[in-house]
Amino acid sequence: MNDSINAQKRIAILDLYDGQPNEGMRCIKDIIAAWGILNNTKIQMQVFDVRQHLAVPDTSFDAYISSGGPGSPLDSEGSEWEAAYFNWLQSIETFNLHESNNDLKKHILFICHSFQLVCRHYQAGTVCARKSTSFGVFPVHLLHAGKKEPLFQNLSDPFYAVDSRNYQVIAPNETHIEAMGGAFLAIEKERPHLPYERAMMAIRFNPFFIGTQFHPEADAVGMQMYLQRADKKKAVIDEHGEEKWQSMVAQLQDPDKIMFTYHHIIPNFLTMALGVKQTVSI
Repeated sequence: MNDSINAQKRIAILDLYDGQPNEGMRCIKDIIAAWGILNNTKIQMQVFDVRQHLAVPDTSFDAYISSGGPGSPLDSEGSEWEAAYFNWLQSIETFNLHESNNDLKKHILFICHSFQLVCRHYQAGTVCARKSTSFGVFPVHLLHAGKKEPLFQNLSDPFYAVDSRNYQVIAPNETHIEAMGGAFLAIEKERPHLPYERAMMAIRFNPFFIGTQFHPEADAVGMQMYLQRADKKKAVIDEHGEEKWQSMVAQLQDPDKIMFTYHHIIPNFLTMALGVKQTVSI
């Protein structure tokens, strides 16, 4: 192991939770901090409250992670905070287009609500409401491009992730995304007993922007707390039955499921985005 310290890296976290209590921000920060320690890299994190304070980062950060959040990814169209968000996105696009910045390209990871917003913005497919809420630990199936995607390095097919959403992206616009330099990477589990199209679970929008519909930051501790909340427990049981709730709790103890995802996807993103030579395998 190399004991030398890599240069400091600055990471911007765009908070789309609109002030609502959540475990996502804690998890994102914990993963980034752990990655910095494992890779002998000093990390500086800065959080930007997009929806409450219209705060967005500039182009000086080394990498960007945009969080999940509550509410509809459709109803915010035309809002002041969304305009600020897409202006920021355009600024990163413009930065990456400059040839003088070839060694400084900025990478962004979009999670859940951010993923849905960007899918609408880029017309990656149809963003719409689900018939019912998807909540729990589910398998994510890799498409051909996903099996070669560095973000999913060392993950199985399928791998398991936390899903928590009322919306979805279906009817993928493959020609458009391919023209942007992107690809569709993963889809949700097949439900042969239901006549619904499978939703997109991960998309590479271009060589530097990538997003997941699921929550790669979710950890067992946060999910345990969430599932034990009286309102969430009742919601799961009402929707899926007591057996399903018990199964979800049990899956949180399986190290090959969400904790494996937790320890790989965002760390893989940071390794790609920051260009830091790893000193320890993740």
